[in-house]
Amino acid sequence: MKDYQAKNIRNIAVVGHGSEGKTTLVEALLYTSGTIDRQGRVEDGNTVTDSDKEEQGRQISISAAVAPLEWKDVKVNLIDVPGYFDFAGEMVGPMAVAEGAIITVGAVSGLNVGAEKAWDLCDKTHTSRMIVINQMDRENANFSRALSTITDKYGSHIAPIEVPIVEGGKFTGVVCVLENKAYTGEGKTLKEIDIPANMAGDVESAREAIMEAAAGAEDELMEKYFEEGELSQEEIMHGLRQGIKDGTVVPVVCCSSLTRVGLAKLLDNLIDLMPSPAGSTLEGVNPKSGDAEERVCADDQPFSARVFKTLADPFVGKLSLLKVTSGTLTSGTPLYNANAEKAEKAGNIYFLRGGKQNPAQKVCAGDICAISKLGSVATGNTLCDPNKPVKFDELEFPAPCISMAVYAKKAGEEDKIFSGLSRLMEEDPTIRVEKNVETTESVLSGLGELHLEVIAKKLASKFGAECILQFPKIPYRESIRKKIDVQGRHKKQSGGHGQFGDVWIEFRPNDDPTDTEFHFEDAVVGGVVPRNFIPAVEKGLRDNIKHGVLAGYPVVGLTAKLHDGSYHAVDSSEMAFKTAARIAFKKLVDASPVLLEPIYSVKVYVPDEYMGDIIGDMNKRRGRIMGMDQVYGMECVSAEVPLGEMFKYATDLRSMTQARGSFTMQFERYEEVPAADAKKIIENTKREEEEEE
Repeated sequence: MKDYQAKNIRNIAVVGHGSEGKTTLVEALLYTSGTIDRQGRVEDGNTVTDSDKEEQGRQISISAAVAPLEWKDVKVNLIDVPGYFDFAGEMVGPMAVAEGAIITVGAVSGLNVGAEKAWDLCDKTHTSRMIVINQMDRENANFSRALSTITDKYGSHIAPIEVPIVEGGKFTGVVCVLENKAYTGEGKTLKEIDIPANMAGDVESAREAIMEAAAGAEDELMEKYFEEGELSQEEIMHGLRQGIKDGTVVPVVCCSSLTRVGLAKLLDNLIDLMPSPAGSTLEGVNPKSGDAEERVCADDQPFSARVFKTLADPFVGKLSLLKVTSGTLTSGTPLYNANAEKAEKAGNIYFLRGGKQNPAQKVCAGDICAISKLGSVATGNTLCDPNKPVKFDELEFPAPCISMAVYAKKAGEEDKIFSGLSRLMEEDPTIRVEKNVETTESVLSGLGELHLEVIAKKLASKFGAECILQFPKIPYRESIRKKIDVQGRHKKQSGGHGQFGDVWIEFRPNDDPTDTEFHFEDAVVGGVVPRNFIPAVEKGLRDNIKHGVLAGYPVVGLTAKLHDGSYHAVDSSEMAFKTAARIAFKKLVDASPVLLEPIYSVKVYVPDEYMGDIIGDMNKRRGRIMGMDQVYGMECVSAEVPLGEMFKYATDLRSMTQARGSFTMQFERYEEVPAADAKKIIENTKREEEEEE
C-alpha cells in the first residue's frame, strides 16, 4: 500500500448495535474495493476483522479491528467496533482517532439502543457521522420505517441522500439524490438507469430536504436559499460537507452487505462527504513545562501520535495501535512517551488488516498503524518528538461494574493466571484485578458477565491458564451492642514451669458509632498485671479481633479496657497473658454480637420511563432510596444498598432498561444485617468452614 497524504485518508469507525451487520459490512466493503478476493462470513469464522478465536467461536466482535482499503486514490481506514455492551470499552479508542463514523441501523429493526449510544459518543467526541440502513435484502426490510425511527429521535439533523429501489420486493439499487441518478448492480459493478417514475416525487422531496440541510450549514448559503429558493450542486455539496463536519447534518444511505447492493455508492459517499484528518488540530500540553501545545495534522509538523489500542500476544509480544496526529513516522523516528516520560525505540511498523500485519516503511500524518514492542507504552499514551514534547488527554474508559473472584483451576497455576491477566489488562483498560487482603481473594472486574467470561476464555487460549470465576466473598464485619465485663483466666500445670495469666477486661461499643477502630485502654492500678505483660494482653486482643465470635469476621467499633487481673511470679509469661486475653475475647458472645454488612452509595442513571422499575427493584434489594434528580437529561436515582445485593446488578439493569441505564457505586459504611439474613449468613459461613476442614 502506497503512502497517503492526510487529505486522501478517511478514518471511519463502524459502530452500532450488536448483530446489525457491522462486521459483514466491513467485509463487504473490503471485497467491493478489491482489497480481498473473497467475502468471508461471520457464520464461517473467516472474516478479516473477527480474527480472534473467541470472536469466531461466538460469532460476535469482541475487539476493535482496523481494516484499510483503497478506493479512487483514497485510503479508508475502517475500524470495526464491537456492538455488545460488555465490550463498550472497545469503542473509546477508535472514536478518539476517527474523524467519521458509520452508524449501522437494521432495515428491519430500525434505530435501537446501540445506535443511540454510538450517536451520543459521536456528540461527545465531535465525530462526524453517517447512518447506514443496512440489511435491505432481508424479509420485512423497510427503509421508510427504519428512517422514521431515526427522524423521530433526531429530527432535523437527518438528511437521507439515498432512496432504495425495490422491485418485486427485492432491493436492487439506489437513487443518489445528490446526483439525481439511479444505479443498480452489486459491488462496484454499477449500471446507471432512469429514476423509476413512481419514485420521482420522493426523490424531489428528499432533494429539497438535503438542500435545506446544506443551507443551514452556513449563513451565506441560507441567505441565498431564502432569496432564490435554490442552491447549485457545488453549493449543496459544500454545505453538506460543512454540516457533516460540524455535526449539524447526518446523511443517511442504504445498502445490503450480503448482496453488496449500494456499497460502491457508500464508498463514494465516504470519500466525498466525510472529513479527512488534514489540517485538524489536537490540543495538549508540554509535559515538561505545562504550557499549552497544539498539533496540526500535517507532515511538516513535529511528530506526535496517539495510542488508541494495545494487542497482547504471548508469542508476538505487544502491538501498540496508534494514529499519527502530526509529522511522519519511520523506523528511525525518535520516540518519547510523554505519559511515562521515557524514550522509546520504534520496533517494526505495520499497517494492520484484521489479524494480518503488513510492514510499513513510512506512515504519514493522519494515518493509522501499529508498532511492536514499545515497553512503557499503554493505551491512551502520547508518543512524540523528544525535542518537541506534547501530551494529549488520556482516553476515558467506562468503569468496571461487575466483579468475580478468580481462582486457578489447577493448584500451583496462580502466578500463571495473574501474569496472563496483567497482559490482558494492557489490551483491555476496562479490566481491573485487585487483591482483597481481607478475604484473600483476587477479584476480577469488568463490564458484564459476558466480558468476564471472555477474559477467562482468553486466559486459557492465549496463556494456557484455566481459571474459575465465582461470586466474591462479602467482607462482613462483627460488632457488639452492649457492654460486658469478663474475666479471662489461663492456668496450666504440666511439670516444671506452669502457665498463668489472669485478666479482667471491660468490652464496650465505641462511643462514636462511626468509629470502627479497635481501642485498647490500660486502666490497671496497683500492679495487679505487671507492666511488661500489658502489651501482650493488647496484642492477644488485636490478634483475635480478626476473627469474631459469630462467623469469624473481623470485629470493629470495639473498645477493650483492661482494669484488673492477677499473675504468678514464676508461671506468668507474655504467652500466658495473650491466651488469657483470647479467653476473655471469646466471651463477646454475651455482648449481643451483631453481623455488619457493607453498604454502598449507588447512583442509577436511566430514562424517565424506567423509574418505576428501578425503584421497585431497589426495594427488593433492601435498598433505601435517598433521592432523585435529573442529570444530563437522565433521571438519577440515589440509593443505599447492601453490597451483597449488587453482584449481578449490571446484568439486571441492562435487562430492565434495554441497556439504556448505567450506575456507579461507592462504599459508604457498615450497617447491621437484619436478623433473618444474618442467621443464614452465619450458618452458611460455618458450613463452608466445615467443608474446607
